[in-house]
Amino acid sequence: MPRQTHAIERDEADTATIPGEVGFAVVVPAFNEAPNLEILVPEIFAAVEGLGPCQVCVVNDASTDGTEQVLNRLKARYANLLVTTHGQRSGQSRGIWSGLRASEGRWVVTLDGDGQNDPADIPRLLEVARNDESGRLGLVQGLRTQRRDPLSKRLASRFANGLRARLLKDDCPDSGCGLKVVRRDLYEALPYFDSRHRYIPALVRGWGWDAIYLPVNHRERRAGVSKYTNWRRGLVGIVDLAGVIWLLRRTKQPLSPPN
Repeated sequence: MPRQTHAIERDEADTATIPGEVGFAVVVPAFNEAPNLEILVPEIFAAVEGLGPCQVCVVNDASTDGTEQVLNRLKARYANLLVTTHGQRSGQSRGIWSGLRASEGRWVVTLDGDGQNDPADIPRLLEVARNDESGRLGLVQGLRTQRRDPLSKRLASRFANGLRARLLKDDCPDSGCGLKVVRRDLYEALPYFDSRHRYIPALVRGWGWDAIYLPVNHRERRAGVSKYTNWRRGLVGIVDLAGVIWLLRRTKQPLSPPN
């Protein structure tokens, strides 16, 4: 595939931190994850300590389980914790988008609110993103090499990832991993649709940027229940996959000029 130019210019001193400027943001969409957030948010702040100015934005997707009360307590403890609340349940992709719009920083780190993504992996992925010298890296994506999910969920995910990778050619064996580090300007430039978070690798590469996939830890869910079922995810995924294929085919990027 010919190398493509990017519609976004690379920021100068992309790895530098200007005094008073937020270097990156961690965005956590959550629906009815109160007991998990009580543990996860302190874990995130411990993991990012020493990495420069940052914000952690938790998006409460109209939870009904006491998430609001938990987040209010955590806000009193952490000055850099932002909370955005949806008036009605809007889904994970909208949650990430709301968190991105409410926060600042050149890089956006996303992870799931159920606590299965390990915040201890954030520094390693963020370091790879910040140290990119090519100017082409748009995404550093986690790969859950040892899933801590029920067998039925793992098998369904394996089938879906294989089908998606063959059709979209994004070379990503685990597109559903919530732990990602993405350039903010690139994320903002990508087209929005529900369930977009599952197709970020394909969209990033389709827009002419590079992606790196790195193994990350995956943990068992401590509390609560999964918000997805294999049947529901499969039905929605068929429609989304067809839409993304169409979108990528209708997206033409100009070829890079000769050196």
